[in-house]
Amino acid sequence: MAYEFDPAVFKRRRDRLLAEMQPGVAIFPAAPEYLRNGDVHHDYRQHSDFFYLTGFEEPGALALLCKDAGEHRFVLFVPKRDKLMEIWNGRRAGPEGAKARYGADAAFTLEEIDQKVPDYLRNVQRLYVRLGENTAFDERVTGWLNRVRAMKRQGYNAPTELHDPARILHEMRLIKNDDDLRYMRQACRITAEAHNHGMRMTRPGMREYEVQAEIEYIFRKNGCHRNGYGSIVAAGDNANILHYHENNALLRDGDLILVDAGSEYGFYSADITRTWPVNGKFSEPQAEVYNWVLKAQLEAIKLCRPGVSYRDAHNRAVEVLTEGMVAMGLLSGDPKEIIATQNQWDEDVKNKKKDPAKDKAPRTYREFYMHNTSHWLGMDVHDVGDYKNGDNWVPLRPGCVLTIEPGLYIAADRDDVPNKYRGIGVRIEDDVLVTTGQPDVLTKDAVKTVEDIEALMEEAKALK
Repeated sequence: MAYEFDPAVFKRRRDRLLAEMQPGVAIFPAAPEYLRNGDVHHDYRQHSDFFYLTGFEEPGALALLCKDAGEHRFVLFVPKRDKLMEIWNGRRAGPEGAKARYGADAAFTLEEIDQKVPDYLRNVQRLYVRLGENTAFDERVTGWLNRVRAMKRQGYNAPTELHDPARILHEMRLIKNDDDLRYMRQACRITAEAHNHGMRMTRPGMREYEVQAEIEYIFRKNGCHRNGYGSIVAAGDNANILHYHENNALLRDGDLILVDAGSEYGFYSADITRTWPVNGKFSEPQAEVYNWVLKAQLEAIKLCRPGVSYRDAHNRAVEVLTEGMVAMGLLSGDPKEIIATQNQWDEDVKNKKKDPAKDKAPRTYREFYMHNTSHWLGMDVHDVGDYKNGDNWVPLRPGCVLTIEPGLYIAADRDDVPNKYRGIGVRIEDDVLVTTGQPDVLTKDAVKTVEDIEALMEEAKALK
């Protein structure tokens, strides 16, 4: 099912933002285009904040939201209609389309920005604008302010307060409502289907990019014309490279393949990782490592409840994984003491009592599990929203969506671990919605137990 534009969704978001703003004007730029090579641009993707409020996907645009600053609450500056250019580059909405389709109270062409924007800033005390992301835009904002300042003798005052709209807007984006979840659930459903399809199609002798193509085919077939991020398809020891991107190695009989891939639907991303055997059957050591990761993930998901600290899921995953590392002989000692040693090292580094560049780090779980367990998920795969308030991790709230993605990574060239585990890399990732009750695993349709994965792959073989 293809994404369908619903202008009511974006109007509700603008109304919410305006209700939270103090009187003033908020300015939001569209994402610029970037050259890929020569005169070819990268595939264009709109800035998430801009799309969240407008639904407008054309490059170069500018949006103004005005509270108590005139009759125009929503103003759009858009590329002009040009029949010749539209033959080359595609249709444009133009100012009339900006009003008729996107709900703008007023709309102008991009050529009118420098003339019109200062008019909307006259005698406005507060300007909401996010600076620091694009130097050219920052300089343009300064120019608009200076133009209004130059009108002082004409009786016009420029804004004297600058506010970052992200304080309000990113809080809105962090807490998903039904408008957000209607797209996010679809992205998760499609991505789960794609991972299951990838398992069915995997065979020894394929290349990593062939599995990638099978998965992304399901994305496109179901109306996702882009990924949420670049797919990681890592067979064998490549799974121990966290952000592996070559995706061109041969799939060997007896290896595992780790796939971290998510579709984007309606500008919302899913984020699933699954690890499965290339030949359809886990070896005993592979299953042992896999089940420790799965246990850690299931335990962490249980903690995705309102009022629980964001960090608690990670801490619980670390406890289970460290227990597993000791049980498998990757580490020796008491799991609690191993974790305490790492915590003390982190505290010493934070307080500059230890220098990682000079002091040797202790041997702890961090050697085999070096990343965090979670991140926020939404329009951006690493979505907006604070993780800490001062020194304290934020509590989870209904509407938050976060990933739960523990892993174990045992490189093939390690000579300090049992040989049977070398070259095994496992990560299992799901997307979890915090509700007022039980955690809602949005990606639960992607199979993940050893038994279910093997059954799915065996069934696919039988159909060949």
